[in-house]
Amino acid sequence: QVQLAESGGGSVQAGGSLRLSCAVSGHKYYCMGWFRQAPGKEREGVATLYTGGGSTYYADSVKGRFTISEDNAKNTLYLQMNSLKPEDSAMYYCAAQCNRPDSMVMPGAPVDFGYWGQGTRVTVSS
Repeated sequence: QVQLAESGGGSVQAGGSLRLSCAVSGHKYYCMGWFRQAPGKEREGVATLYTGGGSTYYADSVKGRFTISEDNAKNTLYLQMNSLKPEDSAMYYCAAQCNRPDSMVMPGAPVDFGYWGQGTRVTVSS
């Protein structure tokens, strides 16, 4: 059974950092990603990684501040978030099993991913 379990969310002041983790059980995936959804807004792609040393893609709004990475031995995906802004506040979701990169508008849309975690909340105060 596939399970994606996010952790690491919390409350932080603007300019601070958080690292989100996504523990994956049941399978190793070709690609994984992070999405976020703020209240009243659509879920949006934040970052996508093709595993095993493959390419990474970021939303323009987080480039230079967020870093997606993986630990193959632990089958865990990470999102290091630095220089956080109040507009980064959202529920963050880990997702897995995405389409080929040439078929996606990076960092991908929710419809491009097959499996989802339950989310972890990030709140950034000004």
